[in-house]
Amino acid sequence: MVEEHYFSSDPAAPKKTVSIAMQVGGKQLELEAASGTFSSGRLDAGTAVLLKHDDHFPKDGNVLDIGCGWGPIGLSIASLQKNSTVYGIDINQRSIEQSNLNSKSLGLKNFTAMHSRDLPEDLRFSAIWSNPPIRVGKKILHELMESFIPRLEPGGRAMLVVQKNLGADSFQRWLSNRFPEAEVSRVGTDKGYRVISLVSPPSYLKK
Repeated sequence: MVEEHYFSSDPAAPKKTVSIAMQVGGKQLELEAASGTFSSGRLDAGTAVLLKHDDHFPKDGNVLDIGCGWGPIGLSIASLQKNSTVYGIDINQRSIEQSNLNSKSLGLKNFTAMHSRDLPEDLRFSAIWSNPPIRVGKKILHELMESFIPRLEPGGRAMLVVQKNLGADSFQRWLSNRFPEAEVSRVGTDKGYRVISLVSPPSYLKK
């Protein structure tokens, strides 16, 4: 049987859920991970590394979680920063549904997950937080960054976690070259993962 990838748009295998307990910023979150989604049985190690930087969570404004999966990043921000409005996007319909179910179970009013094509085109973001889908390949990954990083507001920040062995350093160099007016830096290294920060310049990032 061919393994079904988490970036399938509509997983065919029957849905099974697993309870995941998370501690972020001193707050305990109980979420459900669904089969057929990214890291369906546990909190991904890279996501856990990124969430250690919760002191950088935006306190308000629109926040984008690219490749939200079952929602650990976006839901953590929405739970800890109630004045933020968080949008999770994915192409995996089960991920979208599970993120919204988790949001409902947490009683959140400031989180919505949707397909990337349904995100309003005029929406701008004060922050982007993501464990981006590296395994889709450089071409699609770069297209994702080129689509959404220019939608950062002036001075907005993207926080991205990438495994070193999957090309984190070359990805950071590409970001620096592709968005030369932005401030790109590594803000953390942990367990083989790099946390990369990109801060948008005062003027709008042109494609």
